[in-house]
Amino acid sequence: MHRGFDNIPEPPRRLTLDSLGGRRLVYTSPMFEHRVRRHDPRALRVAAAVLAAVLGTGAAGADTVSVAAAANFAAAAREIGAAFTAAGGHEVTFSFGSTGQLYAQISQGAPFEVFLAADQDRPARAERDGLAVPGTRFTYATGAIVLFSADPGLVTGADTLRTGHVTKLAIANPVTAPYGHAAVETMKALGVYDTLAPRIVQGGNVVQAFQFVASGNAEVGFVSRAQLVGVEGGSRWEVPADLYPAIAQDAVLLTAGADNAAARAFLEFLRGGTAREIIAAYGYDAGN
Repeated sequence: MHRGFDNIPEPPRRLTLDSLGGRRLVYTSPMFEHRVRRHDPRALRVAAAVLAAVLGTGAAGADTVSVAAAANFAAAAREIGAAFTAAGGHEVTFSFGSTGQLYAQISQGAPFEVFLAADQDRPARAERDGLAVPGTRFTYATGAIVLFSADPGLVTGADTLRTGHVTKLAIANPVTAPYGHAAVETMKALGVYDTLAPRIVQGGNVVQAFQFVASGNAEVGFVSRAQLVGVEGGSRWEVPADLYPAIAQDAVLLTAGADNAAARAFLEFLRGGTAREIIAAYGYDAGN
């Protein structure tokens, strides 16, 4: 497999705010302009919660929780973090990366207190290895993959992978990123993996895979459905779920956070209604 384009910068972007607190994130490239709008209901809900917190008891007794989260979940995690802070005053710091990279850091002693993985295997392994608190693991979201192109007419379905027109196909690293593993399994199920393998360019995580496509450095790529929420333009095919293993994403309390009330509160908040609404709004199926 090719592993090129490691140093390609994120596509140029600008961020604007509207009068209602909505966010418009614009990526630009010669081929593609993608706009992501986060607005009205969720923005106003978080703003209202922030105001209530300011006018209420404040951050008395507030603590900070350090969360290692899968890169695909970054946007949703930040919004959940803001709502969590607004509701209880506790602060959240996030570190994002591929699930495999984050687990390697945890196993080497990184002081994370909560792990939001993009699979079930590594949180379960953390429990077995004594790195997580037994009985705290649960599924917070289930993801899906989409074949996506910045070219509005390129992706028409599975046949796009059989035409021979694709010279570069972006995926996340299948060893460390569950979304990359799902992409490989999809290609194998379709019988096209051996043909496409020499054309694959790998990102360290699914966010980088998306950047390759958005910038035009790969014609197509397998990305997370959540990354395309609110994205206009391009062409896409949502991969049938029976072509790859379910991407169930588990959360777990790490031993470093066992005595941190904020860490336990964050996991409880993640299971609650506000977080589940945010998770669903970003294109995930809610967990258990």
